[in-house]
Amino acid sequence: MNNKFWRGKKILITGGGGFLGHHLLRLLQKGKTIDIFAPNSRDYDLRSRTKCKKVVQGVDIVIHLAAKVGGIGFNIKYPGEMLYDNIMIGAQLMEEARRAGVEKFVAIGTVCSYPKYTPIPFKEDDLWNGYPEETNAPYGLAKKMLLVQAQAYRRQYGFNAITLIPVNMYGPGDNFDESSSHVIPALIKKVIQAKQKKEKEVIVWGTGRATREFLYVEDCARAIIKATEKYNKSEPVNIGAGFEISIKELVHMICKILYFHGQIVWDKSKPDGQPRRKLNTTRALREFGFIAQTPFVKGLRKEIDWYLENSRISV
Repeated sequence: MNNKFWRGKKILITGGGGFLGHHLLRLLQKGKTIDIFAPNSRDYDLRSRTKCKKVVQGVDIVIHLAAKVGGIGFNIKYPGEMLYDNIMIGAQLMEEARRAGVEKFVAIGTVCSYPKYTPIPFKEDDLWNGYPEETNAPYGLAKKMLLVQAQAYRRQYGFNAITLIPVNMYGPGDNFDESSSHVIPALIKKVIQAKQKKEKEVIVWGTGRATREFLYVEDCARAIIKATEKYNKSEPVNIGAGFEISIKELVHMICKILYFHGQIVWDKSKPDGQPRRKLNTTRALREFGFIAQTPFVKGLRKEIDWYLENSRISV
């Protein structure tokens, strides 16, 4: 981390109280004095343009993490909110940041913006080659508008906005709320509950054939810091870990770590989501030297240990 870059700047981090935001704040504040404003959503509902205008005053850098997010079930249940809330937050915040003279805007997009059938590994140039997977298309398209807006503002106003596209994240502090959690915390919780109740099976959505790439949350936070310091171009940048694992393999890995020996039952009436996900991350390496550092099994164990410790569960 380049302390000289951050010295004397006021940083706004939206979504600072969330999963990724918590880890980003911790890394930025570790042993350093940085002027950071991380408003909470209760006091600053960024769907309001007035609130957006207020939070950007006197700010030098905006790192925009705030979003309405959730797993497949959440996206299916609330498509309108996923579209509206994320469009309004992003569009108004970037506009007010531009008006306020903010030096740099770091927009965090989503892998859900990619077309449903994108060749593996996903390259940034593939973003416009098809429609996103239907279950999360409203969210993915809303977040993709951050990229469109950033590029348009750079062309018209010379506004320094960049767009980063991380894959699915995991790690300590993940969201284990059953109504909105993503696949890793949802599976961890299912397996733990099955062990507690001495059940002989776990029911999992889909076929297990879909694949995903997972990025340890601290690695993502480091990538954001590096990009904020070094990257100033209009092209989006993938942020990933460089591997692909099937949901079936993931389930068996979690069961092995938790010593669950029951049967896995696949509920094929439920959707798989996007068939495959794996990012090409050569641009991140070339532009600001980012490489994910955390081995997946190690990071997965850390998430499980964190959840067991913080929920005071013994299995």
